[in-house]
Amino acid sequence: MSISDENNQENLDNALFFTSKLEFWQQTVFDSDMLGGAAMVSPPTKDSCSTYPTVPGISCKNFALPSTGLTFEQRTAALRQLQNYESVQKTYFLGYQVNQSFNYEQDLKQYLNYHINNVGDPFQSGNFTVNSKFMERAVLDYYASLWNTRWPHDPNDPESYWGYILTMGCTEGNLYGLWNGRDYLAGKFLLNDPTVEEEAKKASLSGQSRSVPRRLIYQQAPVLEENPNAHTPVAFYSEDTHYSIIKAMRVMAIQNFYEVGTEKYPQENPLAPGQPWPKEVPSQGGNDGSGSIDIESLCKLVEFFAAKGYPILVCFNYGTTFKGAYDDVEAAGKALLPILKKYGLDNRKVYYDPEDPTKYDIRNGYWFHVDGALGAAYMPFIEMAYNMGRISQRAPNFDFRLSFVHSIAMSGHKWIGTPLPCGIYMTKTKYQLRPPDNPEYIGSQDTTFAGSRNGFSAMLFWDYLAKNSYAAQVDQVLYTENIVTYTYLQLKALAEKLGEDLWVAHTPLSLTIRFKRASDDIVFKYSLSGETLYVKGQKREYSHIFIMAHVTTALIDELIQDLSQPGAFPKQEEEQPELEADDIYVTHKPKKLIHVPHTGRGFK
Repeated sequence: MSISDENNQENLDNALFFTSKLEFWQQTVFDSDMLGGAAMVSPPTKDSCSTYPTVPGISCKNFALPSTGLTFEQRTAALRQLQNYESVQKTYFLGYQVNQSFNYEQDLKQYLNYHINNVGDPFQSGNFTVNSKFMERAVLDYYASLWNTRWPHDPNDPESYWGYILTMGCTEGNLYGLWNGRDYLAGKFLLNDPTVEEEAKKASLSGQSRSVPRRLIYQQAPVLEENPNAHTPVAFYSEDTHYSIIKAMRVMAIQNFYEVGTEKYPQENPLAPGQPWPKEVPSQGGNDGSGSIDIESLCKLVEFFAAKGYPILVCFNYGTTFKGAYDDVEAAGKALLPILKKYGLDNRKVYYDPEDPTKYDIRNGYWFHVDGALGAAYMPFIEMAYNMGRISQRAPNFDFRLSFVHSIAMSGHKWIGTPLPCGIYMTKTKYQLRPPDNPEYIGSQDTTFAGSRNGFSAMLFWDYLAKNSYAAQVDQVLYTENIVTYTYLQLKALAEKLGEDLWVAHTPLSLTIRFKRASDDIVFKYSLSGETLYVKGQKREYSHIFIMAHVTTALIDELIQDLSQPGAFPKQEEEQPELEADDIYVTHKPKKLIHVPHTGRGFK
């Protein structure tokens, strides 16, 4: 039976199911007296199975949840279908930078029956003792060493690292890093409130009950007359940046150079005077290039705003989402530092008491964050392989060897491979964002982005690192690089065989290869990611694959076989579609509409 036939049968089954579902809901309402009226609930307005996306291999009705629950037989049938579906999709998984090769079941499955919560700071045990913070600290020490910063964490040593394991993926780390950078550059301070206990004591004498929280006062450094822009960070990131950075900008109300330039300096674009500002920093070679940030363009843009007194926030990519490119963080930083020093943004005084000019901090006037979702976990072992003479090239430095790097974020589910999203955020103690609260309730400072944090992720990290030595991980990165080379050559050979330019491209040392977009059936089978780019004026729709540790030559051979079949590469339209309303959103200044492109962000 074809997929279309299966879908038609599914729609017929769903129509019959909706009829029975309405009858069921009517019966539920009728029987509500059994629960003292508590079962009065809302019936469906339409058949949800005909409304939601159809998933090949999944029967929607098998997973609907009535108030009575499912029988043992119904649950077994649904879970069997789930197992079959997930197993097949995992077997052919190629499109995203997620490692599907791992086995935590033997050591950790019993902890699925525990609620393990690492709420609060990882270096303070806290009162919620069912936690895995001792494992979290070991994992953080491991990456502090790997990323060449001072460890262990010491709150009295400003050069030592601080960090935590994320409950989300690298997106949370990017959010936290940009939050940290925004407040650091904006002159935010958190000061102890000395009046709390006295207020609580007076209230109790009046018969009022009041707790004594360890409250902190959030304070903004005063605006300087000589530089009204001194506490207004301006953000810079390349056109190949992951969409989570754009989301973080919106959440944190951080303006990028395009927004500020378009609003205040519309005719002064330093890359092309009199022309509209670029929406992001150009990447090398544009859409047909490597995908790493163009340092010359970055320097021109940064200097324009540094000259006007704006503090500078730069987000570098270390393994971009689509092209797998590595920004040369070291070269960019060395090029930017003289510019920042020229305009007094290398180090500056930030005053926090307008009445007392002796109270100030010395801070950088810039913040460099590295989004190392995949590369920060992968590239240290490529560097080791390079130093051992086992590979001929390595990527640029990105870590805390570079004194100008303020924060790094990475994902755990990408290179390492975990059954749920997780990651790491790391900075130095001297840059650490002070906690917005120090709640007595949890017995720990609330220094992380989330409240409750998933303690299981720390256990997954620890289990992987305990099983995989540096040597084992060096072998693994070399294996994936070999599979990348094999795949690239097979795709080039296929293009020659078909007599068609398949636009096969690969950024050096990346784990991703892009090529002409495949048919919908192939995209679904291999979970292929897609992106539309313009190359020399030509609109091109691409698919891409990521070679992670679970990928084998046999899987690549099957992909090539499928791509060899007639219809594997549908004809592509050549006209540029009009922008849809979704391509425009409102900034924090509601009267001004700002367009930021979603190309290259995975918004699909």
